[in-house]
Amino acid sequence: MTIKLILAAAALTGGAALNAATLSVATAVQSKPDASSPVIAVLPAGADMPTLSDKAGAAPPGWVAVDMAGPFQGYVRNKDLTKQLDILPGSSIYLSPKEDTVPFATYEKGDKADITGLHGKWTQINLQKSLVGYIQADAAASVSTAPVAAAPAPAPAPEPSGPTSVAPAPQPPTDDAGLSKLFEGTLTGTRTLLMPKKPFDWQIVDADGKRVAYLDLSKLLLTDQIENYTGHAVVVLGYLESVKNSSDLVIHAEGLRLK
Repeated sequence: MTIKLILAAAALTGGAALNAATLSVATAVQSKPDASSPVIAVLPAGADMPTLSDKAGAAPPGWVAVDMAGPFQGYVRNKDLTKQLDILPGSSIYLSPKEDTVPFATYEKGDKADITGLHGKWTQINLQKSLVGYIQADAAASVSTAPVAAAPAPAPAPEPSGPTSVAPAPQPPTDDAGLSKLFEGTLTGTRTLLMPKKPFDWQIVDADGKRVAYLDLSKLLLTDQIENYTGHAVVVLGYLESVKNSSDLVIHAEGLRLK
């Protein structure tokens, strides 16, 4: 079946026939109808054909426009973040934290994103947004409406004939040192008239008033007075370390905003 016949059938049936089909080969979805544009997703063989998109107008010859649901992992430059860790509208979003890469999306007003890490001059995000992607027409033509056969069930393992030793269950990997994460709590000061000076002037506490960790705010350039955040629930981006010669923890803050 040629791509022209497929698109004609899709036009007559609202795209239902093509959308219900499955891809017979692994298919790249690109950000633009250009073979050199970033690949925003790779659909495996057997995956459903994405919904045909009408958001970007008619695709150029040789391409099919499809709707792709997020989230998408990407990177923005740190300079495109406000001090409250909000992404500025109009910021470019890249697939990797490199200056020589081409952006695959633009952050627009009303979009949502979660910060998942820091990489030098770049901030890693999960972009909660649907995008229009493009599939080359020959890949769109290689769809199948036949059901995908289920993989045969594996044969049961033979019963052991004698005593065996049980291997220990794998343990989850430990967090990498210096990895930036998000922490939540209520910001309070540590200095009081009746208590000696603490190693840090600020901390976040939980709902019971118990310290979660001290806060090292030396890297922040807050335009507002930090006292304006006192007593409020906050979200802190930073990395966690142990306080020297103590069982306490400290978050070296790289961003702070009200929750």
